[in-house]
Amino acid sequence: MVVEVRIPSLLKSLVNGASAVKAEGRTVAEVVDDLEQRYPGMKAKIVDGSGQIKQFVNVFLNSEDVRFLGNLQATVRDGDRLSILPAIVGGHDL
Repeated sequence: MVVEVRIPSLLKSLVNGASAVKAEGRTVAEVVDDLEQRYPGMKAKIVDGSGQIKQFVNVFLNSEDVRFLGNLQATVRDGDRLSILPAIVGGHDL
């Protein structure tokens, strides 16, 4: 499945300044893995050492928070939009 991934300003340097990129996968986890292959360093900005979405990162599949859709195992479909949004907090790097 090909999805559009919306990239926040803080991560645009990893994707040559693009606001959105295409990625493939059947689940959010597969999409994140595809992003990592295309844009090394991206996965570490989204997923923590235990394989979960970082506490201060929000990931939305279309308009739904993936934490309520099965987290990284949420199913994606062709044409879906995945948005990566860092939470607004002080003193924490993405």
